[in-house]
Amino acid sequence: MTTIELINAALATVSDPELHRPLPELGMVESVAVNGAVAELKILLTISGCPMQDRLRSDITAAVIQVAAIDEVTIVFGVMSEEQRNNVKKLLRGGREKFIPFAQPDSLTRVLGIASGKGGVGKSSLTANLAISAALRGLRVGILDADVYGHSIPRLMNLMGQRPTAIDQMFIPLESYGVKVVSMEMFKPERADAVAYRGPLLHRVLEQLLSDAYWGDLDLLLIDLPPGTGDLAISLGQLIPTSEILVVTTPQIAAAEVAERAGRIAHQIHQRVVGVIENMSAFPCPHCSDEISLFGEGGGEETAARLSILVGSEVPLLGKVPFSTQLRTGGDDGKPIVIAHPDSPSALAISAITEKLIVRSNSLLGVRLGLST
Repeated sequence: MTTIELINAALATVSDPELHRPLPELGMVESVAVNGAVAELKILLTISGCPMQDRLRSDITAAVIQVAAIDEVTIVFGVMSEEQRNNVKKLLRGGREKFIPFAQPDSLTRVLGIASGKGGVGKSSLTANLAISAALRGLRVGILDADVYGHSIPRLMNLMGQRPTAIDQMFIPLESYGVKVVSMEMFKPERADAVAYRGPLLHRVLEQLLSDAYWGDLDLLLIDLPPGTGDLAISLGQLIPTSEILVVTTPQIAAAEVAERAGRIAHQIHQRVVGVIENMSAFPCPHCSDEISLFGEGGGEETAARLSILVGSEVPLLGKVPFSTQLRTGGDDGKPIVIAHPDSPSALAISAITEKLIVRSNSLLGVRLGLST
């Protein structure tokens, strides 16, 4: 092989940090030249001011410098034309127009909507920790923060103030703790701005967040739904009919009555309710061996029992997550408890719930194989 062929082979081992595809495949390598022992490269970025430019420079240099005849690598960055960006979008979407990948018959992604009857039960905290826990087990995981009015996932995932890279009308989800993340907050001009959407516009927002993002191949997508039984809960069932619902409640019996409504809506639009999680459960007293039931007892069991009667089959109580100040402070600091305190009772409970939830990746269950007889 010539030196230029060896350099091109080396470049084929370098992937875009956001798109996770080899640079030549994306059309990002405009030219390769050799001047003595110096490799002279021109690389095209998808957008001007790409935040990954320094990372690309480092990765490309590390790969090309391994070529025996090369002692130095110089890189000039340019920007793709509109036509070249359109080619990238077509490649990423498999030649199809904008669509929701998780709604396609051949999708292997399990979509779980995390729902609650009311706010303040720790739904978003559990969403973040469950996603990270699944990612730690090797799954490719995403979070869509569909809580349009009360979005808190960016803080929980340590992504405050960050915005996704946009390629025209397509954008690349941010990543944190091995999880891809999209939130309405990432698109507001100012974080303090209120979102005042309703009705059909809410449906359109969810549709765009699902279809305009380049999620890549995911094993699991968790959707943090707004509390209650509003438009977005119904829209999820319409946009992704195969999506399932996980209900979060607290130990209070009164909370169980409210949580049941979230499962009832899912059942009415033919979504499977996979289970119930009781958050803020009894925790061990730091001074003695007694357990403290700060918010009462029995709410999780009551919710699971009511939903089981409703759907006509068992809706299991997947687990109870003990009340923990570490869970709260970890969320405030952007260091979820499964990362910051993996051996704590709350983290271990979340880990056990994750084991019950996750399914083997690339399962063919329910997928149309396109076979004819």
